[in-house]
Amino acid sequence: MQERFKVSVRRSCRLALLRPSVWYAKSEARDQSALRLHIREIAMDRPRFGYLRVLVMLKGEAWEIGKKRVYRLYLLCSNDL
Repeated sequence: MQERFKVSVRRSCRLALLRPSVWYAKSEARDQSALRLHIREIAMDRPRFGYLRVLVMLKGEAWEIGKKRVYRLYLLCSNDL
């Protein structure tokens, strides 16, 4: 919108009903790629395992992680298969 109509960030945010802080905000999310790859490897090796058994295996390998995050990442991995 800014390039095509030559308007400022504030104007384009106002037109898109966004606050400018949303436009400039940087993500503070941790990098989950290593964990996601590891969950994917476990899921590929043991296709009958659900996310709870994957969680048990991860905790056995000293990963500090909760079941909600494992569930979310497991769903992402199962969609990739």
